[in-house]
Amino acid sequence: MKKQGVSIGIIGLGTIGTGVARILLKKRGELEARLGFPIVIKRVADRDIRRKRAVRLPLNVFTTSADKVLDDPDIDIVVELAGGIHPAKEIVLRAIKNRKHVVTANKLLLATAGTEIFRAALKNRVEVWFEAAVAGGIPIIKIIREALAGNTVQAIYGIINGTSNYILTKMTDEGVDFAEALKQAQALGYAEADPALDVQGGDSAHKLAILASLAFGVPFSLKKIYTEGITRITPMDIAFASEFGYRIKLLAIAKRTNREIELRVHPTMLPGEYLISGVNGVFNAVYVEGDAVGPTLYYGKGAGDMPTGSAVVSDIVDIARNIRAGAVNRIQGLGAPQGSGLKIKKMDNVRSCYYLRFSVMDKPGVLSRISGILGSHDISIKSVIQKTRKKEKAVPLVMMTHEAREKDMVDALKEINRLSVVSGRAMYIRVESAQT
Repeated sequence: MKKQGVSIGIIGLGTIGTGVARILLKKRGELEARLGFPIVIKRVADRDIRRKRAVRLPLNVFTTSADKVLDDPDIDIVVELAGGIHPAKEIVLRAIKNRKHVVTANKLLLATAGTEIFRAALKNRVEVWFEAAVAGGIPIIKIIREALAGNTVQAIYGIINGTSNYILTKMTDEGVDFAEALKQAQALGYAEADPALDVQGGDSAHKLAILASLAFGVPFSLKKIYTEGITRITPMDIAFASEFGYRIKLLAIAKRTNREIELRVHPTMLPGEYLISGVNGVFNAVYVEGDAVGPTLYYGKGAGDMPTGSAVVSDIVDIARNIRAGAVNRIQGLGAPQGSGLKIKKMDNVRSCYYLRFSVMDKPGVLSRISGILGSHDISIKSVIQKTRKKEKAVPLVMMTHEAREKDMVDALKEINRLSVVSGRAMYIRVESAQT
């Protein structure tokens, strides 16, 4: 080896980058004792090198040019924390071309360009690690790729967006509506000024694309993930869910059914007794079911400088060990062989139980008309709640169904929404109760 330690270059010293630097500096002696050699921050590139940060580094380490990191022959590992697709994609591919290993927390980049990146890494015999891209401080990538290597993964259910989970928790515990819960999340810094990526499900879909590729060997398939957010959930839905014994969570689901994989993100009703149903606030949780190990659940902080920084540092340490041992690519980048032959199931063909809420005229015959339409689409009703409210023209009619096909449900609701006795669009939420 050309030097005693392993040198890294960090590109992007924002929240996560600062957390990474803080951990590496604070744990410098401890890490060196564990590894037998030091990890050295050789260079840090950021657009603004004058801004005060919660970490102290020598001034000569800083640069505004990513080239100073990418072209430095002494740097072994490039830590990409710039975010977004461009110029992050160009940075990562250039680092790989220069035969530097890469650590990234960039879920959007991997979900959209992961196939190209990992092919380039394989060609150039370098590693790309990405523990921090999913679920922050929860080591879910390592668990699926290494700890569960002896398993065929059957299903993954994830609460992997802390912003949405915080909002739904507030709505559940305090009875506030979506707008008020979002306002509180923004005031506390849990939600961005533009929260669309979080509350509309996009962030969870990016992470699910990575988990599905890792667990099932399917190509990164962001466009094929059905994605629905939480903006239509109301306190009324949460209250009715509670009456049925359920809680509502924004769930990312990857489920193997025969030779197909279901990939979907949407609000989901889960039985209140499930452990994952009790995951509240900004915390994340990922349920993984393997054919050998059975059901497992992993819980922790899904964001923040230190939890996410911890995940980045774990990748740096793993690559550093591989470099020193001369065992680069000891573990496949994605863990599962690509081209597994599994196909992504169309959302129209997914089967689920459903919660339905209609706003209807309070008069005889309404229930029979709605149930008749559902029956004609091969949808059977499991239970009904109908509450009469005096002085109101429209009242809520709530149903739980047995398992039905998504397309049949969508077609039935289109027909029901056209009834003169129904006011506004019907609300429907999928119900998951298969895991134990």
